[in-house]
Amino acid sequence: MLRLTRCAYLRSQLFKAVRNFSTSEGSIKDGWEAVIGIEVHAQLNTKTKLFSDSSTSYNEHVNTHVSAIDAAFPGVQPRLNIHAVEQAVKAALSLQGQIQKRSTFERKHYYYPDLPQGYQITQQREPISRGGFIQLTELDGAKIPAKIGIHQIQIEQDTGKSIHDMRPGESLLDLNRAGIGLIEIVSKPDIRSSYEAGLYVKKLQQLLQWVDVSKANLEEGSMRCDVNVSVRKQGDSQFGTRCELKNLNRIRILSAAIDAEVTRQIELLENGIPVHVETRRYDELRNTTYKLRDKESAPDYRFMPEPDLPPLLLSEDFIDRIANSLPELPDVSLDRIMKQYNLSLFNANLLLHEYKCLDYFERVCEGRDPNTVTKWMLNELSGALAAKDKTFKDNPISSKRFGGLLDLLEKGTTTVNKGKLLLKLMLDDPSEPLDIVRKNGWLTMSDSAQLESICKDIVEKNADKVN
Repeated sequence: MLRLTRCAYLRSQLFKAVRNFSTSEGSIKDGWEAVIGIEVHAQLNTKTKLFSDSSTSYNEHVNTHVSAIDAAFPGVQPRLNIHAVEQAVKAALSLQGQIQKRSTFERKHYYYPDLPQGYQITQQREPISRGGFIQLTELDGAKIPAKIGIHQIQIEQDTGKSIHDMRPGESLLDLNRAGIGLIEIVSKPDIRSSYEAGLYVKKLQQLLQWVDVSKANLEEGSMRCDVNVSVRKQGDSQFGTRCELKNLNRIRILSAAIDAEVTRQIELLENGIPVHVETRRYDELRNTTYKLRDKESAPDYRFMPEPDLPPLLLSEDFIDRIANSLPELPDVSLDRIMKQYNLSLFNANLLLHEYKCLDYFERVCEGRDPNTVTKWMLNELSGALAAKDKTFKDNPISSKRFGGLLDLLEKGTTTVNKGKLLLKLMLDDPSEPLDIVRKNGWLTMSDSAQLESICKDIVEKNADKVN
């Protein structure tokens, strides 16, 4: 059985994913158009929760990071985490949003067992940011470039977690997540297909990870998506009745759920049956959506100003300081490195998003051939790390030592095959590459006079064979 390198495996998986992903583009029936908006909830990278000093550590033992504030004891008061505000501003600026110098908090009332207060503190009416957009281009996989507008970004607190599958007939509550800071990113209804929706969520996820605002891990739950879907006849300027799809935790599931809901709504309308405003879930086995509950409207939530939190006032200096701390954004980096290092789109995406090792790559490239660096990083180094179940984040070989290995190959100090063995040893041996080569007797002889002397000696000792 052939063993694929890590890079070759990723390439095969990517092509398979693109092929499967692309099939959803033709799922909308002729004459109809989907209108889609997405609400993304992303947990902020903070050490403590939004309104308390409880830790935000993920996957800790249940109910071990719960303070009196998180559990909503009577008389407790929230205190806003300034680092969460900084992270929210950073996210908004990276999405080209307009930061609001004055924003306010409100209570959104609804009852659910994992919401201890009986309300959620959020920013519905006066959010921290308005506007912004994500641009989808051919480099993202879009067939036609699209600009997806952002309606607003608001800060809010997360709920706890309900566990329904541990004890038959019982639901258990874990409040470790309750009160963790979130941003809710509300898109405009600018998305027209499940494929476009998948590209939007993927790009948003990569951006939040890039600027280190959120882990944005869909399967872990640090990023969650609710999707509003409606359909209308092509050319119709009026929006149809929208239904909300809840808790879609993978991009493939999100795309499939949208296609199923679009098909359901079109079938209803073509049979003269109106679409009702509902919150729905997706059944992956049956590839259909089902009603969860009637969709609440704003009056149902009885929004009221949060009496324990004053308005959030941000100075121009505060906003400028965060803006100046932003790294080069992914779209700019992708375009730059493809041109600067003559990289393919696939390799550039591996460096930026899969391995997240662009800084490492650029340090190694200083004074070296980018093609050689790319080949050895994305094939040999990634393969050696994968064999030890390590990621680039855990890579023990510094850019200086890795560059030293490439220099030995460039000078002919050792062979390519020995270089591959050397790379594997460097994962466990902190010595300099040249020292490891010498220790193992892998030096290549390049002195022609010395080589000629050795050859003559061999010929003289084997005269009969020479004759």
